[in-house]
Amino acid sequence: MTKKSDVKKLENIAREVRVEILKMLACAGSGHTGGSLSMVELLVGLYFYKFKCEPEKPLCHTRDIFVLSKGHGCPALYAVLAHMNFFDKEELCTLRKVGTRLQGHPQRGLPGVEVSSGSLGQGLSIANGFALAARLDKDKNKSVYCMMGDGELDEGQIWEAVLTASHYKLDNVCGIVDYNKFQIDGRIEDIKGLEPLKDKWEAFGWEVLEIDGHDIGEVINAYDKAETIKGKPTLVLAHTVKGKGVSFFENKNKYHGVSPSKEELDRALKELGA
Repeated sequence: MTKKSDVKKLENIAREVRVEILKMLACAGSGHTGGSLSMVELLVGLYFYKFKCEPEKPLCHTRDIFVLSKGHGCPALYAVLAHMNFFDKEELCTLRKVGTRLQGHPQRGLPGVEVSSGSLGQGLSIANGFALAARLDKDKNKSVYCMMGDGELDEGQIWEAVLTASHYKLDNVCGIVDYNKFQIDGRIEDIKGLEPLKDKWEAFGWEVLEIDGHDIGEVINAYDKAETIKGKPTLVLAHTVKGKGVSFFENKNKYHGVSPSKEELDRALKELGA
Protein backbone atom coordinates (compact mmCIF):
# COMPACT_ATOMS: atom_id res chain seq x y z
CA MET A 1 0.00 0.00 0.00
CA THR A 2 1.41 3.39 -1.04
CA LYS A 3 1.80 5.84 1.83
CA LYS A 4 0.20 9.26 1.44
CA SER A 5 3.44 10.81 2.68
CA ASP A 6 5.37 9.11 -0.16
CA VAL A 7 2.90 10.41 -2.73
CA LYS A 8 3.06 13.94 -1.31
CA LYS A 9 6.85 13.89 -1.42
CA LEU A 10 6.84 12.79 -5.07
CA GLU A 11 4.24 15.43 -5.96
CA ASN A 12 6.50 18.10 -4.50
CA ILE A 13 9.44 16.78 -6.51
CA ALA A 14 7.29 16.84 -9.65
CA ARG A 15 6.50 20.51 -9.06
CA GLU A 16 10.20 21.30 -8.62
CA VAL A 17 11.03 19.38 -11.81
CA ARG A 18 8.45 21.40 -13.75
CA VAL A 19 10.02 24.62 -12.49
CA GLU A 20 13.47 23.47 -13.65
CA ILE A 21 12.12 22.42 -17.07
CA LEU A 22 10.56 25.81 -17.69
CA LYS A 23 13.63 27.71 -16.51
CA MET A 24 16.03 25.79 -18.72
CA LEU A 25 13.76 26.02 -21.77
CA ALA A 26 13.34 29.77 -21.33
CA CYS A 27 17.09 30.17 -20.89
CA ALA A 28 17.75 28.15 -24.05
CA GLY A 29 15.13 30.05 -26.05
CA SER A 30 14.13 26.82 -27.78
CA GLY A 31 13.01 23.30 -27.01
CA HIS A 32 9.92 21.21 -26.36
CA THR A 33 7.66 22.51 -23.61
CA GLY A 34 4.43 20.54 -23.98
CA GLY A 35 5.82 17.03 -24.20
CA SER A 36 8.37 17.62 -21.45
CA LEU A 37 5.73 18.77 -18.98
CA SER A 38 3.37 15.88 -19.78
CA MET A 39 5.83 13.18 -18.71
CA VAL A 40 6.96 14.61 -15.37
CA GLU A 41 5.03 12.35 -12.97
CA LEU A 42 5.95 9.29 -15.03
CA LEU A 43 9.66 10.06 -14.66
CA VAL A 44 9.48 11.19 -11.04
CA GLY A 45 7.52 8.08 -10.04
CA LEU A 46 10.05 5.90 -11.83
CA TYR A 47 13.33 7.43 -10.71
CA PHE A 48 12.46 8.44 -7.16
CA TYR A 49 10.48 5.32 -6.29
CA LYS A 50 11.26 2.26 -8.39
CA PHE A 51 14.41 2.68 -10.48
CA LYS A 52 17.61 0.94 -9.33
CA CYS A 53 20.60 3.21 -9.97
CA GLU A 54 23.56 4.77 -8.22
CA PRO A 55 24.21 8.35 -9.40
CA GLU A 56 27.80 8.16 -8.18
CA LYS A 57 28.27 4.98 -10.28
CA PRO A 58 26.02 5.54 -13.30
CA LEU A 59 27.39 2.53 -15.23
CA CYS A 60 27.13 0.06 -12.35
CA HIS A 61 26.25 -3.37 -13.75
CA THR A 62 23.33 -3.80 -11.32
CA ARG A 63 21.53 -0.67 -12.54
CA ASP A 64 18.15 -0.65 -14.25
CA ILE A 65 18.03 0.82 -17.77
CA PHE A 66 15.91 3.73 -19.01
CA VAL A 67 15.55 4.53 -22.71
CA LEU A 68 13.95 7.85 -23.64
CA SER A 69 12.61 7.02 -27.08
CA LYS A 70 10.77 10.36 -27.31
CA GLY A 71 14.09 12.14 -27.10
CA HIS A 72 12.65 15.63 -27.56
CA GLY A 73 11.26 15.33 -24.01
CA CYS A 74 14.80 15.32 -22.61
CA PRO A 75 14.43 18.53 -20.53
CA ALA A 76 12.25 16.48 -18.16
CA LEU A 77 14.88 13.73 -17.99
CA TYR A 78 17.69 16.24 -17.45
CA ALA A 79 15.81 17.88 -14.57
CA VAL A 80 15.17 14.51 -12.91
CA LEU A 81 18.79 13.38 -13.31
CA ALA A 82 20.03 16.66 -11.85
CA HIS A 83 17.66 16.29 -8.88
CA MET A 84 19.14 12.83 -8.32
CA ASN A 85 22.70 14.26 -8.43
CA PHE A 86 23.83 12.55 -11.62
CA PHE A 87 25.26 15.99 -12.41
CA ASP A 88 25.13 19.50 -10.93
CA LYS A 89 21.85 21.41 -11.24
CA GLU A 90 23.77 24.46 -12.41
CA GLU A 91 24.44 22.63 -15.66
CA LEU A 92 20.72 22.72 -16.52
CA CYS A 93 21.05 26.32 -17.69
CA THR A 94 23.39 25.16 -20.47
CA LEU A 95 20.56 23.36 -22.32
CA ARG A 96 21.08 23.57 -26.09
CA LYS A 97 24.13 25.85 -25.76
CA VAL A 98 27.19 25.34 -27.94
CA GLY A 99 29.44 22.70 -26.40
CA THR A 100 26.98 21.61 -23.72
CA ARG A 101 26.39 18.03 -22.65
CA LEU A 102 22.65 18.85 -22.51
CA GLN A 103 21.77 18.69 -26.17
CA GLY A 104 18.25 19.13 -27.55
CA HIS A 105 18.05 15.35 -27.72
CA PRO A 106 19.85 13.09 -25.22
CA GLN A 107 23.37 11.96 -25.97
CA ARG A 108 25.10 8.98 -24.41
CA GLY A 109 27.99 10.20 -22.31
CA LEU A 110 25.93 12.35 -19.97
CA PRO A 111 25.71 10.44 -16.67
CA GLY A 112 22.36 8.64 -16.55
CA VAL A 113 21.79 8.70 -20.31
CA GLU A 114 22.13 5.20 -21.78
CA VAL A 115 21.21 5.93 -25.40
CA SER A 116 21.46 8.79 -27.86
CA SER A 117 17.87 9.17 -29.04
CA GLY A 118 15.49 11.43 -30.86
CA SER A 119 15.00 9.59 -34.14
CA LEU A 120 11.50 8.48 -33.25
CA GLY A 121 10.49 4.84 -33.27
CA GLN A 122 13.82 3.28 -32.30
CA GLY A 123 13.73 3.24 -28.52
CA LEU A 124 11.72 0.09 -27.88
CA SER A 125 14.00 -1.93 -30.17
CA ILE A 126 16.97 -0.70 -28.15
CA ALA A 127 15.19 -1.55 -24.89
CA ASN A 128 14.60 -5.08 -26.20
CA GLY A 129 18.33 -5.38 -26.86
CA PHE A 130 19.16 -4.39 -23.29
CA ALA A 131 16.58 -6.88 -22.00
CA LEU A 132 17.93 -9.74 -24.11
CA ALA A 133 21.48 -8.93 -22.98
CA ALA A 134 20.35 -9.09 -19.36
CA ARG A 135 18.84 -12.50 -20.05
CA LEU A 136 22.11 -13.74 -21.56
CA ASP A 137 23.93 -12.42 -18.49
CA LYS A 138 21.42 -14.27 -16.29
CA ASP A 139 20.66 -10.93 -14.62
CA LYS A 140 17.13 -11.54 -13.37
CA ASN A 141 16.95 -8.32 -11.37
CA LYS A 142 17.50 -5.82 -14.19
CA SER A 143 14.43 -3.98 -15.48
CA VAL A 144 14.42 -2.03 -18.74
CA TYR A 145 12.03 0.91 -19.10
CA CYS A 146 11.25 2.69 -22.38
CA MET A 147 9.33 5.96 -22.60
CA MET A 148 7.52 6.51 -25.91
CA GLY A 149 5.39 9.34 -27.22
CA ASP A 150 1.95 8.67 -28.66
CA GLY A 151 2.73 10.30 -32.01
CA GLU A 152 5.78 8.06 -32.12
CA LEU A 153 3.48 5.05 -32.30
CA ASP A 154 2.87 5.97 -35.97
CA GLU A 155 6.29 4.43 -36.63
CA GLY A 156 6.29 0.87 -37.95
CA GLN A 157 9.47 -0.01 -36.09
CA ILE A 158 7.61 0.38 -32.80
CA TRP A 159 5.20 -2.38 -33.74
CA GLU A 160 8.03 -4.65 -34.91
CA ALA A 161 9.58 -4.16 -31.48
CA VAL A 162 6.23 -4.81 -29.78
CA LEU A 163 6.09 -8.18 -31.57
CA THR A 164 9.70 -8.97 -30.71
CA ALA A 165 9.26 -8.31 -26.99
CA SER A 166 6.17 -10.48 -26.93
CA HIS A 167 7.81 -13.30 -28.94
CA TYR A 168 10.78 -13.49 -26.58
CA LYS A 169 8.57 -13.07 -23.50
CA LEU A 170 10.64 -10.12 -22.29
CA ASP A 171 9.02 -9.68 -18.90
CA ASN A 172 11.93 -7.43 -17.88
CA VAL A 173 10.71 -4.80 -20.37
CA CYS A 174 8.27 -2.12 -19.23
CA GLY A 175 7.10 0.24 -21.96
CA ILE A 176 5.56 3.59 -21.05
CA VAL A 177 3.41 5.62 -23.44
CA ASP A 178 3.02 9.33 -22.68
CA TYR A 179 -0.47 9.50 -24.17
CA ASN A 180 -1.05 13.26 -24.27
CA LYS A 181 -3.15 13.04 -27.48
CA PHE A 182 -1.02 15.47 -29.52
CA GLN A 183 1.91 15.25 -31.91
CA ILE A 184 3.85 17.91 -33.78
CA ASP A 185 1.21 18.53 -36.46
CA GLY A 186 -1.89 18.40 -34.27
CA ARG A 187 -4.25 16.01 -32.52
CA ILE A 188 -3.44 12.32 -32.72
CA GLU A 189 -7.01 11.49 -33.72
CA ASP A 190 -6.82 13.86 -36.70
CA ILE A 191 -3.45 12.65 -38.00
CA LYS A 192 -3.48 8.91 -37.42
CA GLY A 193 -5.88 7.64 -34.79
CA LEU A 194 -4.50 5.07 -32.34
CA GLU A 195 -7.63 3.80 -30.66
CA PRO A 196 -8.40 1.22 -29.43
CA LEU A 197 -4.80 1.49 -28.24
CA LYS A 198 -5.02 -0.73 -25.17
CA ASP A 199 -6.62 -3.51 -27.21
CA LYS A 200 -3.86 -3.32 -29.83
CA TRP A 201 -1.03 -3.78 -27.35
CA GLU A 202 -2.91 -6.60 -25.64
CA ALA A 203 -3.50 -8.29 -29.01
CA PHE A 204 0.28 -8.22 -29.52
CA GLY A 205 0.74 -10.14 -26.27
CA TRP A 206 1.47 -7.39 -23.76
CA GLU A 207 0.05 -6.79 -20.30
CA VAL A 208 -1.41 -3.27 -20.37
CA LEU A 209 -1.84 -1.09 -17.28
CA GLU A 210 -3.97 1.95 -18.15
CA ILE A 211 -3.54 4.86 -15.73
CA ASP A 212 -3.84 8.59 -15.14
CA GLY A 213 -0.26 9.61 -15.86
CA HIS A 214 -0.44 12.59 -13.50
CA ASP A 215 -1.68 10.64 -10.47
CA ILE A 216 1.53 9.71 -8.64
CA GLY A 217 -0.23 6.97 -6.69
CA GLU A 218 -1.44 5.30 -9.88
CA VAL A 219 1.97 5.72 -11.50
CA ILE A 220 3.99 4.03 -8.78
CA ASN A 221 1.39 1.31 -8.27
CA ALA A 222 1.65 0.54 -12.01
CA TYR A 223 5.44 0.24 -11.76
CA ASP A 224 5.03 -2.09 -8.78
CA LYS A 225 2.56 -4.26 -10.69
CA ALA A 226 4.72 -4.32 -13.83
CA GLU A 227 7.49 -5.87 -11.79
CA THR A 228 5.23 -8.80 -10.89
CA ILE A 229 4.13 -9.66 -14.45
CA LYS A 230 5.90 -12.78 -15.69
CA GLY A 231 6.08 -14.35 -19.14
CA LYS A 232 5.28 -11.21 -21.14
CA PRO A 233 6.24 -7.53 -21.36
CA THR A 234 4.19 -4.79 -19.73
CA LEU A 235 2.97 -1.44 -21.04
CA VAL A 236 2.02 1.47 -18.79
CA LEU A 237 -0.49 3.35 -20.94
CA ALA A 238 -0.52 6.74 -19.25
CA HIS A 239 -3.19 9.30 -20.12
CA THR A 240 -1.53 12.69 -19.78
CA VAL A 241 -2.06 16.35 -20.64
CA LYS A 242 0.30 18.14 -22.97
CA GLY A 243 1.81 21.11 -21.12
CA LYS A 244 0.55 19.80 -17.76
CA GLY A 245 0.94 22.09 -14.76
CA VAL A 246 0.63 25.46 -16.49
CA SER A 247 -2.91 26.41 -17.46
CA PHE A 248 -2.03 28.38 -20.60
CA PHE A 249 0.21 25.60 -21.94
CA GLU A 250 -2.18 22.71 -21.33
CA ASN A 251 -3.55 21.08 -24.50
CA LYS A 252 -2.04 23.88 -26.61
CA ASN A 253 -0.16 22.16 -29.40
CA LYS A 254 1.61 25.37 -30.44
CA TYR A 255 3.88 24.74 -27.46
CA HIS A 256 5.00 21.38 -28.80
CA GLY A 257 8.36 22.77 -29.87
CA VAL A 258 8.29 26.33 -28.50
CA SER A 259 9.98 27.51 -25.31
CA PRO A 260 8.35 29.97 -22.87
CA SER A 261 8.98 33.68 -23.31
CA LYS A 262 10.20 35.69 -20.32
CA GLU A 263 6.65 36.85 -19.63
CA GLU A 264 5.25 33.32 -19.97
CA LEU A 265 7.97 31.98 -17.68
CA ASP A 266 7.09 34.50 -14.96
CA ARG A 267 3.38 33.62 -15.21
CA ALA A 268 4.10 29.91 -15.22
CA LEU A 269 6.38 30.07 -12.17
CA LYS A 270 3.72 32.01 -10.31
CA GLU A 271 1.16 29.29 -11.11
CA LEU A 272 3.58 26.66 -9.83
CA GLY A 273 4.21 28.65 -6.64
CA ALA A 274 7.89 29.10 -7.40
